[in-house]
Amino acid sequence: MQLAAIVISLVTFVVGTALAARAALYIYRVVRTGQPDATRFGQPAQRARTVAVEFVGHTRMNRWGIVGVAHWFVAVGFFTLGLTLLTAFFQLFDAEFVLPVLGGWLPYELFTELVGTFTTLGIAALIVIRLLSLPGRAGRKSRFAGSIAWQAFYVEYTILGIGLCIMILRGLEGALEGVGSYEAKYLISYPLVAAFRGLSHGTLENLVYIFAMLKICTSFAWAITIGINPSMGVAWHRFLAFFNIYFKRAEDGSTALGELRPMTSGGAPIDFEDPADDAVFGVSQVEHFSWKGILDFSTCTECGRCQSQCPAWNTGKPLSPKLLIMSLREHAFAKAPYLLAGGGKDAEGEEKATAEQLADVPAAALAEAERPLIGTAEAPDSGGLGGVIDPDVLWSCTTCGACVEQCPVDIEHIDHIVDMRRYQVMIESSFPTEAGTMLKNLENKGNPWGMATKARLDWVKELKKETGIEVPVIGEDIDPAEVEYLYWVGCAGALEDRAKKTTKAFAELLHTAGVQFAILGKEESCTGDSARRLGNEFLFQMLGAQNVETLNAALEDAPVKRIVATCPHCFNTIANEYPQLGGHFEVIHHTQLLQHLIDEGKLVPVNPVEGLITYHDPCYLGRHNKVYSPPREIMDKVPGLRQQEMHRHKERGFCCGAGGARMWMEERIGKRINTERVDEALSLNPDIVSTACPFCLVMLSDSVNGKKNEGAAKEHLKVVDVAQLLLDSVKAVPPAEAEEPQTVDA
Repeated sequence: MQLAAIVISLVTFVVGTALAARAALYIYRVVRTGQPDATRFGQPAQRARTVAVEFVGHTRMNRWGIVGVAHWFVAVGFFTLGLTLLTAFFQLFDAEFVLPVLGGWLPYELFTELVGTFTTLGIAALIVIRLLSLPGRAGRKSRFAGSIAWQAFYVEYTILGIGLCIMILRGLEGALEGVGSYEAKYLISYPLVAAFRGLSHGTLENLVYIFAMLKICTSFAWAITIGINPSMGVAWHRFLAFFNIYFKRAEDGSTALGELRPMTSGGAPIDFEDPADDAVFGVSQVEHFSWKGILDFSTCTECGRCQSQCPAWNTGKPLSPKLLIMSLREHAFAKAPYLLAGGGKDAEGEEKATAEQLADVPAAALAEAERPLIGTAEAPDSGGLGGVIDPDVLWSCTTCGACVEQCPVDIEHIDHIVDMRRYQVMIESSFPTEAGTMLKNLENKGNPWGMATKARLDWVKELKKETGIEVPVIGEDIDPAEVEYLYWVGCAGALEDRAKKTTKAFAELLHTAGVQFAILGKEESCTGDSARRLGNEFLFQMLGAQNVETLNAALEDAPVKRIVATCPHCFNTIANEYPQLGGHFEVIHHTQLLQHLIDEGKLVPVNPVEGLITYHDPCYLGRHNKVYSPPREIMDKVPGLRQQEMHRHKERGFCCGAGGARMWMEERIGKRINTERVDEALSLNPDIVSTACPFCLVMLSDSVNGKKNEGAAKEHLKVVDVAQLLLDSVKAVPPAEAEEPQTVDA
């Protein structure tokens, strides 16, 4: 028995170690096929700290309650119970082997008992959770839909088996030691010690050999399996995650939200005024992604947290961030033999490798190399293109950031999606046709509706007529040195009727608070947010450079280049993306300023606004910029309002459907995202739905109006910006209306 256990264990160990090491080297080589990216190496101490915090604290996983706690024990157990594996090897030769120094030391024994037990219980809990959420039962609602089931179950049952072996060996060790009564070092395994105590010494030794062999063989059978499957992310993530987190985009450890990265070619930003002749615009081949992108794909553990939060997936659209990353991973590894042999196509589609270089490349890899990255999924013989990513998948994304926010291994989904869009828009001119009108309007008129520039001042005239308040234009009506805040109105705020109500309300509040502010008027142009997220980087660069020049000139004499914006998309672009173009400004959102003015006593909400209110978090204010409290604190100060959160709010807030340039595209597949969000709001039976974004205001209003027409929503239900609520509460009620019930403007 002992000899057989030794031979089987050592053979499994050698084969497993060799195959796993070979696969690790292969993964490294595959990752290296990506483009250079020198931005991932700064601040090594801070990056190491981020890895430590995210691993030890499980800061992402622990948002999921019991799942996070269970996974913490599984992860810690994997990396700290290695000495039990070493012990098992020596137990093959001496059943009574005890580790030198540590063996018998109470703290170590207790650690092994506790971590071993809770690792076993943790993986059992995760198995139960997976079984209760099988796609066969829950369909698309299962976050495991589309995951490779056998791989996940294999990994989980392997860990369960190893955990059980550890605890059984603990019981056998105690029995061999002759433990006759309860001892602290067998804190949890003592019942097993007692169960084995009556067996003969020879039987106990043979059982040690068997279970030590089972522990070793189970461990290294797993190594063999992952060695044969280098794209097995559900297993390899436990090694790759450390690297993926370390090399995340932001040196300070924050998620890859907010700004988009500049378009690069060969690892260097493209100079759009004088691009290199061989510059690659966007991503059209998997090897055009950076090495960090391919590391992202390799690290995906298929947990489905991104999928469970994705507004596209939740409304019946083909986009699942998880399935997109998995598709890119499988494609990258299937194509890798071709790339590693020197294969690749130039801009004209000509093969760069010689026939000799490709002679030994498997036919499957050569066939994979011919697949377009973006194209209809059906095979060519069925009328499709056999593409890796279907166009409907690519254009369903709202860039809401839910996937990036939830990913426990810091995959940068949005960056990869936008990079693929960039090639489709700038090189292929292949994108939803209705978005083309928006791009033309931006290019010709500086706003997505194509309205005349002078129309940007219509709201100013309306406000003066309604209230007598005059809004100054910086450099014309007011000196920049006198301006506390430059108010960036934005295209929607200046031109869209519903958003103009927010603009006028905010301007009136600033006037009431005595804030010296001004606008750019006709000099203001679209920030380019929609153009950039659609993929037209050139148009964004053009609009952005123009705006940065205008802002720098307008604020040249201002003591502080301070800007306030009512649109989160403008706020995000000016604050986070214009620094890439040389524009460095202090930018705040209007809810932040309004909260500050209330705290200072410059705005005092006194008139009650009665009703139950629920607040919708705009994605580009909340997830992308972490502004959650100011809007809620403003509503807290308004008398009469009773706040109630929707089920999905703050970090898990649900998109309105307008981001990622989706505002300008038709929604033809599945349920409309704004309808899904309004249905969630209506489940609370509110009187008011509030938000803090003109895009959200439009999308939610459209859906609410539709629900009213169907008789599914109360006629008095209002959709308003937080600024409108505050204005209604701050404004003095005329005597004639003092006894009238308070209402809120739509």
